[in-house]
Amino acid sequence: MPPETTTAVLDTLRPAQNILIITHIAPDGDAIGSLTGMGLILRQMGKNVTLACDDPVPDHLRFLPDVDAVRQPQIEGAFDLIVAVDCGDEERMGQSLTLLGNPRPPILNIDHHITNTCFGVTNLVDGTTTSTAEILFNLLPVLGVSLTPDIARSLLTGIVTDTLGFRIAGVTAQTISAASVLMEAGADLTMITMQALNLKPLSTLRMYQKGLANMQLRDGLLWTCVSYAEQQEVGYDQASSAGLVSMLGNTSEAAFGVVLMEMADGRVSVGFRCRPPWSVSELATSLGGGGHALASGCTISGPLAAAEQLIVSRGLAEIKRQVARAAAAG
Repeated sequence: MPPETTTAVLDTLRPAQNILIITHIAPDGDAIGSLTGMGLILRQMGKNVTLACDDPVPDHLRFLPDVDAVRQPQIEGAFDLIVAVDCGDEERMGQSLTLLGNPRPPILNIDHHITNTCFGVTNLVDGTTTSTAEILFNLLPVLGVSLTPDIARSLLTGIVTDTLGFRIAGVTAQTISAASVLMEAGADLTMITMQALNLKPLSTLRMYQKGLANMQLRDGLLWTCVSYAEQQEVGYDQASSAGLVSMLGNTSEAAFGVVLMEMADGRVSVGFRCRPPWSVSELATSLGGGGHALASGCTISGPLAAAEQLIVSRGLAEIKRQVARAAAAG
């Protein structure tokens, strides 16, 4: 972490007293872990903190501290700073940002996505780190904050979920070391892994059933669509594919795994996954989204059939482009 960046973070935080922390729509474990962890960190620094996310905290993450304090959009209050955690761009903050009106407070942007647009007045962005929670862990000594069991539980949840239990490319010795320190501080790795990664409600499995039944493979692109009606039919009410896209991305015959989830308003949430040496970040970015080389996403307009046609066309073209690039490189 460059000294000039940490100095800028401190200079941005010091004068702020009333701080709004926002994480991204359709939150995952790193989003909620970083949101609650940052809230605890800033409260220890004597700040007044409000936590915000457009979508509800998923049930499997409700074991984290302070989740009952997370507010939905239309937040009331006067804030002198916004801290965005795990958001690759301003749009990912959703209405939690847009409903604040203008003029907006300055934004401190803390994130680990390589496609981050650096939209803050201060940007702590490290695309080589596996999770935003790991960045926050590294920031603790700079902020002079003591590592409590609650902070440790939030941050370890972010690390565990974004690394899929330390199984993705990019996990480093520093990641494992951070996890070890968090465990020593009181975070229960076994419980976090079970609650945040392993346990799934029956409705999720039934959504998987719909998605797997709709699955198609063409020239290395393995994709599926799950309509909003299908989600309603099985009682599935989450905003993400809950791991289905990772299952497709880890299929031997696939270069890219893709899941299109139709939302209640007709828009379509799209998740992309792949394995080295492939990359899906360029594809997601070209569609207005972003993320990592191996895990990215975007949201596009419907209807679902038109969205599917667009994604399949662009996905197949991107696979061909990467094949050609690899061939040219020898």
